[in-house]
Amino acid sequence: MKKKLLVLLLGLSMIMMFAVTGCGNQTSEPEPEEASSDPVAECAALIDAIYVQEYTDDTYAQCEAAKAAWDALTDEQKEQVEGEEASPDYFGADTGDASKDDPLNQDDIGENELLVVSFGTSFNDSRVQDIGGIEKALQEANPDWSVRRAFTAQIIINHIYARDGEKIDNVDQALQRAVDNGVKNLVIQPTHLMHGAEYEELMAALENYKDKFEKVAVAEPLLGSVGEDASVINADKEATAQAVVAEAVSAGGFDSLDAAAADGTAFVLMGHGTSHEANVTYDQMQEQMKQLGYENVFIGTVEGKPEDTAFPAVKKALEDAGYTKVILRPLMVVAGDHANNDMAGDEEGSWYYGMVNGGEFEVEGADAPVDTGAGLGADNVSCQIEGLGRIPAIQEIYVAHTADAMNQ
Repeated sequence: MKKKLLVLLLGLSMIMMFAVTGCGNQTSEPEPEEASSDPVAECAALIDAIYVQEYTDDTYAQCEAAKAAWDALTDEQKEQVEGEEASPDYFGADTGDASKDDPLNQDDIGENELLVVSFGTSFNDSRVQDIGGIEKALQEANPDWSVRRAFTAQIIINHIYARDGEKIDNVDQALQRAVDNGVKNLVIQPTHLMHGAEYEELMAALENYKDKFEKVAVAEPLLGSVGEDASVINADKEATAQAVVAEAVSAGGFDSLDAAAADGTAFVLMGHGTSHEANVTYDQMQEQMKQLGYENVFIGTVEGKPEDTAFPAVKKALEDAGYTKVILRPLMVVAGDHANNDMAGDEEGSWYYGMVNGGEFEVEGADAPVDTGAGLGADNVSCQIEGLGRIPAIQEIYVAHTADAMNQ
């Protein structure tokens, strides 16, 4: 009886096996293997994840993970990194020696702090010469105060830490550091050009800390008050115009601005541009150039805001005035990404490329590219990649603004 039961069970199992496989000599399809991970794509995703303005408790760990993923790639793989923001240049571009920079985030600083707040730059050389130049000038002028640094761009802070391991405080971190250090008197010197969006964000952040200090004062940005329209200029705009033009003329190898004009050379000072109502500041700077008699100096902006500072408008103004040579220079505190790429880059879309070659130019907000006509040729266009922050006369304007704030 037991033997018959065993035979019956074996038979049933065979029937079930044939029902599943279809035939006795056919094997089932193998399980698909898991797709192998793509280290290039993973690295790009990790870079994109830290290309954000929001700081979290995980930010530093995310930066370290992105760098570790990059370091694990071969040279060939590094050239293939591409994401929404990621590229081989994120870690691979040579922007100078970060070890020469001082993040100014030391503790035990005493009761008086001068916090220098900048947008920031990931270009190491520019950070040292432009932002660092202003900070050093302020420290020299105020030996009884501890100068500290904060950047408003978390994207840039993340980039610097991930690539170079240098920690720079954002505004909240810097203000909390001041509180933790027992600072009583706090003066903030923004290095921004104007009372724009970045300045307003700084003031909003400060509201949460004002009652934690005995005295707080915020100094004026470089170009001072904005004013209602393009005709409103002030002493800060005049001093800035004189300083940057003098530097541009000297670097261009001319004895004077008139000598450059006689040579057919015009200077284009390229700012960032902004949709903020403070963008009238750029038109005010053009008006300031006019009132100073700087007829061959033109103001442009990367973003083309206001519209009359967009590339096509500036190029047409140059042609209408009869200038055949152009020197491009940033009207920005730092010579960072915009100066090196948007202004001086040799690829289509940069101001240098557009001046040299002419042709169509993409304008933000325009339905179609704008035809800017013929180019001037490579021999007639040059770039001065130097930020405002390294000019001593500009540093002195910030020193004066800080002194005014301390005297409040």
